[in-house]
Amino acid sequence: MQMMKPSSSSPSLLRAKPRFSPYLFTLLAFILFVAILYGHDFLFIFRSHLQLHSNDDTPGELTHPIESRVVSSEKSNTVMKKPEEEKGCDVFNGRWVRDGLTWPLYEESECPYIQPQLTCQEHGRPDKDYQRWRWQPHGCDLPTFNASLMLEMLRGKRMMFIGDSLNRGQYVSLICLLHGLIPEHAKSMETFDSLTVFTAKEYNATIEFYWAPFLLESNSDNAVIHRVSDRIVRKGSINKHGRYWKGADIVVFNTYLWWITGSKMKILLGSFNDEVKEIVELSTEEAYRMAMKSMVRWVQQNMDPNKTRVFFTSMSPSHAKSIEWGGESEGNCYNETTPIDDPTYWGSDSLKSIMQVIEEVFNKSKVPITFLNITQLSSYRKDAHTSIYKKQWSPLTPEQIANPASYADCVHWCLPGLQDTWNELLFAKLFYP
Repeated sequence: MQMMKPSSSSPSLLRAKPRFSPYLFTLLAFILFVAILYGHDFLFIFRSHLQLHSNDDTPGELTHPIESRVVSSEKSNTVMKKPEEEKGCDVFNGRWVRDGLTWPLYEESECPYIQPQLTCQEHGRPDKDYQRWRWQPHGCDLPTFNASLMLEMLRGKRMMFIGDSLNRGQYVSLICLLHGLIPEHAKSMETFDSLTVFTAKEYNATIEFYWAPFLLESNSDNAVIHRVSDRIVRKGSINKHGRYWKGADIVVFNTYLWWITGSKMKILLGSFNDEVKEIVELSTEEAYRMAMKSMVRWVQQNMDPNKTRVFFTSMSPSHAKSIEWGGESEGNCYNETTPIDDPTYWGSDSLKSIMQVIEEVFNKSKVPITFLNITQLSSYRKDAHTSIYKKQWSPLTPEQIANPASYADCVHWCLPGLQDTWNELLFAKLFYP
């Protein structure tokens, strides 16, 4: 606070002692306290705003790396660390801790965008424990998800999730994390065949989901009717879908579950319109490598790394065999209410050979692709699946009703829940690359 210097022609003012009202003193103390406590957050937002709206040669460029803020688990105060001090911290390596104070990040009833296949409370799940676990990396903390900052970064931009229903779950999770800050009249969600678009009108921003379970063209591309067992993928066909992805500023890809057929994948060498179709069979790994190479090639040819951030979410694990974590031989995720506490646990449904393919292909990429490695941390969450608490596609048989485990969905995840953590990790990598 700067005080005016009294005029030399006013000796009485020079002799007068300054008097402060106790209310003014309290106000000044409060302002000083807030400045010290939240100064870095204000600076964080101010810097991000400048980077998002600067008039340099790259007006659409996303924020640059800035120093991160982590909260010490041993102290309640905020600890500042420079980026080089954080290099040893892998945010994907950690443990789940019970947290009923800050989790869940929203309530199921507060988000109208969750599909009925993911609304576990609405469909009778008796417990809420699956909502109250927070991911705690070893050696650091995840930055708190800041919806205001995320929306501000998305101003004037287009964000896309591309892949299967698990990526759609992450997409809906992000909408649930953000939509509460947007007035009803200023937001909308529309679906056009394979494309779903959430619009934040006041931000001139869209968050989109595009259904492409293989990324390449396939016989499972219908966004509504796609549950085919005899799956066929067309080689070299990523442009069939890719034309709808051009112009996106942030892209989050995923593909895995649909490749796991229990047998070799059928690959179409020609066109689906050919009268006589030439089809070859490849192993899961060979077919998946083909898709990853196509995706990386498409990204290199169609996206400017100076203006676009590209992410790839690793395989989402399923929990179909409870015997793998010490449960009953015929059980699965049904009736599970706590995470797996064995840090070495890795389910048989998560193929490490696929992880190896991703690593090999991404290492050769000429453009940066941020890998969101959610597989290990999600593998602990046998409790977080929708199980039987979802809208059923068809009426249950008496046999199914008598044995709930027989129709439990151990692939998809309840919301709110695990996939909110996936978006915390996405947020961390966006703002703290």
